[in-house]
Amino acid sequence: MAQPLTSYLAPELFKGHTVFVTGGGSGINLGISAAFAALGANVAICGRNASRLEDAMHRLRGGSGRVFTAVADVRDPDALANAINQAGTELGDIGTLVCGAAGNFVSPAEAMSPKGFRTVVEIDLLGAFNASHAAFAQLRRTRGSILFISGGQSYVPFRYQAHVGAAKAGIDMLMRTLALEWGHLGIRCNSIVPGPVEGTEGMQRLSPKGDTRMWSRMVPLGRMGQADEVAQMAVVLASPLGSFVSGAVLPVDGGQNLTGSALFNEQVEHMLAERPQP
Repeated sequence: MAQPLTSYLAPELFKGHTVFVTGGGSGINLGISAAFAALGANVAICGRNASRLEDAMHRLRGGSGRVFTAVADVRDPDALANAINQAGTELGDIGTLVCGAAGNFVSPAEAMSPKGFRTVVEIDLLGAFNASHAAFAQLRRTRGSILFISGGQSYVPFRYQAHVGAAKAGIDMLMRTLALEWGHLGIRCNSIVPGPVEGTEGMQRLSPKGDTRMWSRMVPLGRMGQADEVAQMAVVLASPLGSFVSGAVLPVDGGQNLTGSALFNEQVEHMLAERPQP
């Protein structure tokens, strides 16, 4: 991002507003958390790794709002609900929920274990439901919004991503259903679909030998994105600028969804072929 968000948006746009981000300790979700913090929000993040959350907390403390962290697995509804309730007590009722926790790995469907498939669906889809369900009472009081971090696999089939495609497609339909059911309460729901974002753990896992340069060839803009660029869309959607946007799936991918998955499929086939055989 060439200029800080405060060059374009009011530095205290989210003053008094509480944001809760699942999987907020790293990657795109940490970038989203940092953007809200820079605009004055109180930010709560949860994840499974305590040391990662501790590092993230130090980055987020530069804003004028307060920061709350909680170790919680989104697959555990009781632990997640406890974290969300504590965040509301400490920071005030949640006004924006970001369902960002996700898992991924590369595997042919026939080689994928049922446990592996279930794990990704539970983290991505069930985790998004658990967070939305636990935050509902607070979001109803604030007439807030939910942002789901989806993926291009939800509408374009990618080889070796059967688990992710199922989970992300489920997330987008969950989003639409909640937008329909909860809209009369003033709760808006939208999905953001990031493209390939530089410097994230997910890109390393999905890239042959950790070389992410292939992703630029898949993007019409000719480059990978930055976490800040996804975060910009998140804060706009959550702000009054997005007050009449609900039920939408918004790609933030430099046009990558227009090119399909052929190059990804080819590159990952090479990556799998290079793996040691059992």
